[in-house]
Amino acid sequence: MEFDLELDARKLSCPLPILRTKKSLSQMTSGQVLRVLATDPESPADFVVFCRQTGNELLSSAEQDGEFVFLIRRR
Repeated sequence: MEFDLELDARKLSCPLPILRTKKSLSQMTSGQVLRVLATDPESPADFVVFCRQTGNELLSSAEQDGEFVFLIRRR
């Protein structure tokens, strides 16, 4: 899937991936897609909660070799 902006949050621990995602999304317009790369093992659960609380749409969440990739559509 195509995305408008990518955030590399690998090697960052909670809450930094979420905080940087929030900052990146605030700089985007409604409907744009952010791709987030993360390695924090708590990231999948954190991003589900973050999107539910903020109204942004978690389009996909995937894991490969200990690395997570999230696609989030800004509300």
